[in-house]
Amino acid sequence: MSATISSDQFRVMIVDDSAVIRGLLTRALEADPAITVVASVSNGQNALNALDRHDVEIVVLDIEMPVMDGMTALPLLLKAKPGIQVLMASTLTRKNAEISLRAMALGAADYVSKPTATSEIHSADSFKRELVEKVKALAVAGRGAKRGALRSSPVSPGTAPGRQQSAVAHTGREREIMLRPAPRQVPDLIAIGSSTGGPQALLKLLAGLGNEVGQPILITQHMPATFTALLAGHIGKTAGRPCAEGVDGETIRPGRIYLAPGGYHMVVERTGTRDVIRLNQDKPENFCRPAVDPMLYSLAPLYGSRMMVVILTGMGCDGQKGAEAVVKAGGSVIAQDEASSVVWGMPGAVATSGLCSAVLPLGEIAPYIRKLVVRSAA
Repeated sequence: MSATISSDQFRVMIVDDSAVIRGLLTRALEADPAITVVASVSNGQNALNALDRHDVEIVVLDIEMPVMDGMTALPLLLKAKPGIQVLMASTLTRKNAEISLRAMALGAADYVSKPTATSEIHSADSFKRELVEKVKALAVAGRGAKRGALRSSPVSPGTAPGRQQSAVAHTGREREIMLRPAPRQVPDLIAIGSSTGGPQALLKLLAGLGNEVGQPILITQHMPATFTALLAGHIGKTAGRPCAEGVDGETIRPGRIYLAPGGYHMVVERTGTRDVIRLNQDKPENFCRPAVDPMLYSLAPLYGSRMMVVILTGMGCDGQKGAEAVVKAGGSVIAQDEASSVVWGMPGAVATSGLCSAVLPLGEIAPYIRKLVVRSAA
């Protein structure tokens, strides 16, 4: 751990029962000069004790540990230091994936999948990059919330297009938002992109749509395969409609939700009168597979003005280029606002690029869509 800590450095605590793993994670994080590991402990109880001695912004929290496991420690850490960001870390098993999803529902900001062997961590550049990027993104978001940074104002339906707003994007720089006209046509399809904080946001949004919105919904959430299968089940129960991972060659039907399976880009092609899902393992885009951009690129020429895109919380800018294609084809885009996002990377990118008809708190997105559908059907 660093002996001298700069006030600008992001301060991390690692909680894992393996000293070897703690050392590997520490070296991976501190290879980035913006990060310092201020505490490294072996269980949840020690993590709680460490909060009294260290100023911690981010906790990388293992799930299975003696004395106090990660799920027991999570709510106690959040209560002990409100605003602290917790990143769950576990090997990618079905059990741990289910626990990680529950942890995010209880307040964990995100998760990272640890390689199954310590030898893999040494060579897993993609894991190290993901770990560092998520820690930095969550730290930036946490500092912005703590400072009470200027947030983008929600734009209610009916707000005049062209209204300008100030917003502090995920980079911390103030940028201006220019709105496009509100959509006039009811969409035939809704496409959603999300990443960090996405599982919680998806469940809330889709539960809020109710039975009034029967359009097919396609979702790309940055997740590995084990997670996406479980998330689809959670979405189906919450939304009250069928939801499953997309299957290659499957026809898109009203009333159904299709989730891109981990490890595959999900795109759509027209075969005769049918729109069918195609899965591919083309190279990752924006370091992701599945990625939002390929899905939107494929949908834009097929649906044009008859589609709506929703970009929810997430780090990075995946979805921005695809949203540009949708807008050029006549479709509309909604972004989650900064205040309700875990990380305002993806939604901030589309919001500050002049692509959105509305930038709304998470709780107002479903009513916005319902109002458009009900008004158009009347």
